[in-house]
Amino acid sequence: MTSEELLQKVRRIEIKTHGLSKQIFAGEYHSQFKGKGMAFSEVREYQPGDDVRSIDWNVTARLNKPYIKVFEEERELTVMLLIDVSGSRNFGTLTQMKRDMITEIAATLAFSTIENNDKVGVIFFSDKIEKYIPAKKGRQHVLRIIRELIEFEPESGGTDIARALQYFTNAQKRRCTAFLISDLILPEKNITAGKGKLSIEQPLLIAQNKHDLQVIQVYDRRDAELPDIGLLKLKDAESGIRSWIDTSVPAVRQAYADQWAAQQTAIENLFARTGTRSVSVRTDEDYVKALMRLFRI
Repeated sequence: MTSEELLQKVRRIEIKTHGLSKQIFAGEYHSQFKGKGMAFSEVREYQPGDDVRSIDWNVTARLNKPYIKVFEEERELTVMLLIDVSGSRNFGTLTQMKRDMITEIAATLAFSTIENNDKVGVIFFSDKIEKYIPAKKGRQHVLRIIRELIEFEPESGGTDIARALQYFTNAQKRRCTAFLISDLILPEKNITAGKGKLSIEQPLLIAQNKHDLQVIQVYDRRDAELPDIGLLKLKDAESGIRSWIDTSVPAVRQAYADQWAAQQTAIENLFARTGTRSVSVRTDEDYVKALMRLFRI
């Protein structure tokens, strides 16, 4: 892609997603996420009835009187986008590839953030942390994020959501709102042996307790089901493994669909246990409706 083509694509995405963020999401974003965080303000002397968990023991020891920490709502929010850039995003059989929809969703969220005078940052991940863009304000910063979303090519094709969540938790010290955007196609190693649980559960729970995290799943119809088209050569975008399958055999198509359904059930159960808000959107569906469902949960 030439520089001119890149600029044109950035401009098209900006026009579409900035308009959506202003017309549809700004109010929902503000009511759903604004003011959820609590920031330290000052200390004052302890009064009967105060929560003892708020006692500042360092100040109390220094002054020989009990003091408590006073918090106030944060009016400036930080939003972090955790973007899955693994090989499986480069797949799409209907109207667009998953990476294109992920780009538009991320851009819409980023513009919604700066419309509310908040900061937005990005973590690109595969099975490693590919790139970290610290949170900042402003249109130019969002345009940089969009350019990266369009042209960024990862060093690895694998997926490790647990590593991304751990990095996010360690890197982001203050409470923030975060969106994990991924197709949630997890390698077998993400299933805890013999327990049927996902290995991302603990890092997800830690991240969820520290921050306000929600997940947006972007998938393609053919991730979930195969068409009856006879012999089909498949390539795993993450491992590179190629294989032939006969899609004319009903049992083959059913096994493929069952595998997808089983992983989806495991993920849904995980989100229920950890209290994680989530939505799923297919590449041929309207992601605007999915985002509005997420904001209104």
